[in-house]
Amino acid sequence: MNKFSFLVLFGFFNIANFVLAQNPLFIPDTLAEDTFHLNLQAGTSSFFPGINTSTLGVNGNLLGPTLIMNQGQEVQMMVKNHLPDTTTIHWHGMHVSSANDGGPHTYILSNATWSPRFTVLDKAGTYWYHPHLHKKTNEHVSKGIAGLIIVRDNEEANINLPRDYGVDDFPIIIQTKSLDANHEIITQSVMDTLLLVNGTVNPFLNVPAQVIRLRLLNGSSERVYQLGFSSNIQFYQIASDGGLLSQALPMTRLRLAPGERAEILLDLSNAQNQTHYLRSFSSELQQGVYGANQVGMGMANIAGYNSNPLNGADFDILQLNVGVPTQSPVTQIPSTLASVVSWDENAVNVLRNLTFSPAGMGPTGMVNGPFQINGAFFEMNTINQTVNLNDIEIWTLFNQSMVAHPFHIHDVQFYLLDRNGVTVAANEQGRKDVVLVHPMETVRFITKFEDFADSVTPYMYHCHMLTHEDEGMMGQFVVIDQTTSIESPLDKKGINVYPNPVNQDYFFIESVNGDLIRKLEIYDLQGRLILRQHPNQSSVKIFVDGHVSSGAYFLKIFTNYDLFTRKVFY
Repeated sequence: MNKFSFLVLFGFFNIANFVLAQNPLFIPDTLAEDTFHLNLQAGTSSFFPGINTSTLGVNGNLLGPTLIMNQGQEVQMMVKNHLPDTTTIHWHGMHVSSANDGGPHTYILSNATWSPRFTVLDKAGTYWYHPHLHKKTNEHVSKGIAGLIIVRDNEEANINLPRDYGVDDFPIIIQTKSLDANHEIITQSVMDTLLLVNGTVNPFLNVPAQVIRLRLLNGSSERVYQLGFSSNIQFYQIASDGGLLSQALPMTRLRLAPGERAEILLDLSNAQNQTHYLRSFSSELQQGVYGANQVGMGMANIAGYNSNPLNGADFDILQLNVGVPTQSPVTQIPSTLASVVSWDENAVNVLRNLTFSPAGMGPTGMVNGPFQINGAFFEMNTINQTVNLNDIEIWTLFNQSMVAHPFHIHDVQFYLLDRNGVTVAANEQGRKDVVLVHPMETVRFITKFEDFADSVTPYMYHCHMLTHEDEGMMGQFVVIDQTTSIESPLDKKGINVYPNPVNQDYFFIESVNGDLIRKLEIYDLQGRLILRQHPNQSSVKIFVDGHVSSGAYFLKIFTNYDLFTRKVFY
């Protein structure tokens, strides 16, 4: 038996509880401040005794701290990239300007610092952060850069819920990873048999005999989980991706696709000294879902998929050991939660259609891809959709492949309308930013594009199977304000551009605070790059003669700490 085969079997035995050694679940530290210092760094982790694996992390060797924010709080993010590679950090699910969103256009060079500043506009919920560099997202996430964001607001604070972090309110980041024969994390493999929760192998968690809250994140690159508990004990879902539901929903199964989050309550008041297991009942997953017994049909399947012992299997994820209650336990499930109100379909301004399809329509391509959106792969310089600020839109997603795709959109939360014309289940009727679209299924959602407009810096939409995203299953859109300049309300007026309109062959850009202007770019209204310079000065004179004709243009101005966007008329 070679080393790789041993690791595959070892990972499976661990999941099937054949490995005796158990480990206490690691609970990430928290940061709760106005300025968050996040250091992206390389390190090593020991998933198995005596074996070191190269990993990446934030303020540590693996994963990152949980960031706790309050609605209405203005935060400054100081993201220092100590990696030898360029990367980005995306605030997944959060409603921020495109310049602060952390998509592939907002890259962080090695040894550079990215410092977005924004006001937290989101509802109380569980969000997360992870890299989003084009063609490198899967590598950087798989090697360990990810962390939770908890947002609090007054509405949630007035509900009697567990919220003592690490005591009755627990972060649960579920991931699977593939290791090679040298015990290193790899991305080009379907043998993701190393199951981790918060970076912990074969974990257990000591919990109190009362109502507890689990904040679940599927941080895996591809795998979908069908979550439940041993003995089919009932739990209650109280939140989806973008915040609280209207009421606590009793259930025994919860499907969670890559990128999705859910908050659940588990009443263990009468379970002291008992042991329960959070499980994935993957044998129940529908064909076509990654993690089910079968994706394609017959010989048309993902290469090597059937050799993975997790696919189609039921396996334990986390052992819960129930101890004594805390001094002030929550002992009841709240009957009502938050106000959840969708937008009126009669007020819709625009309908959009996205079709997911393989680049080649043969049986093999239908399951292996690569996959496209509306017949095109992602191109950094192509804007696929243009959205008007404050428009309400319905997006229709049609999956014309044999693999289920978790679709994610940046900037906004949406409300699901229906699946194949049928109203979605109650637990999918809350605020969402990820939806799993099954093979040959049509899904519709409604959303509104509020607050932020920027005709130059785009937002992303993509499949959150990170292998598919890296292969180009992604598009981008800009939000434009046709009535005003595209300046972001959070620009803080730190840059002066004059004269504007430009009445000569040159104009000036000046940093009000004296910050160095590291880079500037000029784009026309079609998003084409006209001019790029790296002045490294606080005041710059730009000559435009021969570069532009009469009309409106957009400037992107990068300083040490901010990205500014300005509209200039020539």
